Amino acid sequence: MSRGVSRITLQDVAREAGVSLATADRVLNGRAGVRGITAERVKQAVARLGYRPNLAAARLARGETYRFCFVLPAGANVFMRMLAEQVANTASWLAANNAYIDTLRVDVFAPETLATALEGLIGHYDGVAVVALDHPRVRAAIDDLASSGIAVVTLVSDVPSSHRLHYVGIDNIAAGRTAATLLGRFAGGRRGSIGLIVGTPALRDHAERQFGFTQVMAGEYTALKVLPVRESLDEDERNEAIVSQMLREVPDLIGVYNVGAGNRGIAAAVSAANRAGDLIFIGHDLTDDTRRFLLRGVMDAVINQDAGHQSRSAARVLLAHCAGEPLLNEQERIRIDIFVRDNLP
Repeated sequence: MSRGVSRITLQDVAREAGVSLATADRVLNGRAGVRGITAERVKQAVARLGYRPNLAAARLARGETYRFCFVLPAGANVFMRMLAEQVANTASWLAANNAYIDTLRVDVFAPETLATALEGLIGHYDGVAVVALDHPRVRAAIDDLASSGIAVVTLVSDVPSSHRLHYVGIDNIAAGRTAATLLGRFAGGRRGSIGLIVGTPALRDHAERQFGFTQVMAGEYTALKVLPVRESLDEDERNEAIVSQMLREVPDLIGVYNVGAGNRGIAAAVSAANRAGDLIFIGHDLTDDTRRFLLRGVMDAVINQDAGHQSRSAARVLLAHCAGEPLLNEQERIRIDIFVRDNLP
């Protein structure tokens, strides 16, 4: 049967299989009460016609609506601000699928504050996506959400020992290893010290990047000495003070790897010391700031994760779980991008 460009409907499937619309609907939704031979006729009709169900329309017909909450970090983190903007864009797409997003901004560096916020969501939402701190109180709060029937997706930073449904984010150990390889190769055989800055090791993405970085540096670039890790809480002012101190006190400093945010502070310190020409600076997330630093030669490479992809993926995972619909796992894999001055989009 040729229908040109018109959409094949469930009515077409029922007509082709010689059954009622209700019977075809039962078969496609896996409900009982249909004889095996009849179900097989419906499945064959689906295959012949190439029928693809309109899942959003089906949810609307069943009167199903879902409400999700995205719990994002408060503060001035540029990447997290970009992520919040992408969540707002995703909300428009979700609304057309009969699902709705609220956004809650919380201090994710404070485990008690984050855990209390998560506990307050019980009974109000069908699903939660959270940039999570890997802390016992936060793990317990996630487990309480899951026990209450709320699907939880960790976003950007994982809590793998919790009962979360899915993690949406890059492989952060691989990201740290990538940073080490870039820095080691950019060093070109020079000997010297490398500054390592994390926001906080309590965020698993930061801890995993640190692990991957030091693993490669220790095993493959023994001429480079990684200095004791410094914590910045992702704040520009702290990063500027940390790197300014390194530049004063470590004469053989030849590189800095910033695991988290706060790149403006590091760029300010490097520029003030007139070290942009010889100091290797590797960081994360392509923002207006890091784009400018790459173009000016202050940064050498940026390891990026797509905020839009992460936002859409978290929404798709929650929607598919709540609606009992299939999920394309390959579509939800968040890739690591590497940007230098010459390949900026």
